[in-house]
Amino acid sequence: MADQSSEYFLALQPVADRERQLLAPYAIRSEDTKGRKYDESVQTYRGPFQRDRDRIIHTAAYRRLSHKTQVFTNDLGDYHRNRLTHTLEVCSIARTIARALKLNEDLVEAMALMHDIGHPPFGHSGEDVLDACLVNDGGFSHNRHALRIVEVLEQRYPDFPGLNLSLETIEGQQFRAAKKDVKLSPSLEAQVVDAADSIAYDSHDADDALELNLLDLSQLRNVAIWNTAVERVSEGRELSDVLLRRAVAHELIDMQVQDLLKNTVAKIEKMQLDSADQAKNLRPIVGHSKQMMNQKNDLESFLLQNVYRHPSVIRVRDSAQTALRGLFARLQYDPHLLPKSFIRRSEEIGLQRTIGDYIAGMTDRFAWQEYARLIES
Repeated sequence: MADQSSEYFLALQPVADRERQLLAPYAIRSEDTKGRKYDESVQTYRGPFQRDRDRIIHTAAYRRLSHKTQVFTNDLGDYHRNRLTHTLEVCSIARTIARALKLNEDLVEAMALMHDIGHPPFGHSGEDVLDACLVNDGGFSHNRHALRIVEVLEQRYPDFPGLNLSLETIEGQQFRAAKKDVKLSPSLEAQVVDAADSIAYDSHDADDALELNLLDLSQLRNVAIWNTAVERVSEGRELSDVLLRRAVAHELIDMQVQDLLKNTVAKIEKMQLDSADQAKNLRPIVGHSKQMMNQKNDLESFLLQNVYRHPSVIRVRDSAQTALRGLFARLQYDPHLLPKSFIRRSEEIGLQRTIGDYIAGMTDRFAWQEYARLIES
């Protein structure tokens, strides 16, 4: 934002007054936003991060998440999470944590809704294929592609490309895209989203695997955090397998959130944080205790061996990867098969990246349809 005029602050006054009452000194405030790449008028009834949230929700890329794989494809059933329901669950957990820590909930929600928007069809399996296909053109990362979507690919406004999100929302996703290469910490709000993502998939992947009969309850009794959750929800009661499973999934989330809040509040008090910028100059603050992290690592190792590498999951994954590799190769050989808008884009950015953009935007269902039409016909 080029100019933070008095009119700008006056327009934001209702939002600023509310945030001064509710937010901690180390939270990011709307009135302190760095603005957007392209200047826009300010709204009196919505803060900048509320606008970010709404813009993300109204994108085509966000809607397509409802037909993209989280871990399990629709071939295995209808109960389990897809990429959209996972996103909503991450958003719910992140808002809960943000409110307890008195952080900016609007910013947290915008980041959470955006965090997986760059996923291609078939989840991480599809990501691996595109990364290999684009190895000579920078590779592919769903975190980087999310930035590409909101900065370039979504064309919804006449005055600028992309969504023109606030720089704070963009910076949160930039951290996810370059986590290993960033020396400074992201905002506390971005750290909350990262933690909520981990909490959600640890709990829900186990729940989905049990529903799909890829696991049985007896196998999970070897996992310490699961056993603790079982003891807490049972309390001497006899629960059916279905009720036990659902109660444990809820308890796993609650245990992790409580531990994270206790550990994070203690760090904040010890460091005497008094500004959002101060938090960025420190090591990550939002996180679990060492004991909880060990238990989470045990659960994740169990899920890796018994769920993500389950023969049924591997079989579907291999078929999906074969389809995406075939699609990429066919479009590379016959680029005229691309939609006209993508053909025009290929003249500007190159064919490889254009095909990557096109396939990444597909839902699972559309990818299978295109494979059948272009490869199997």
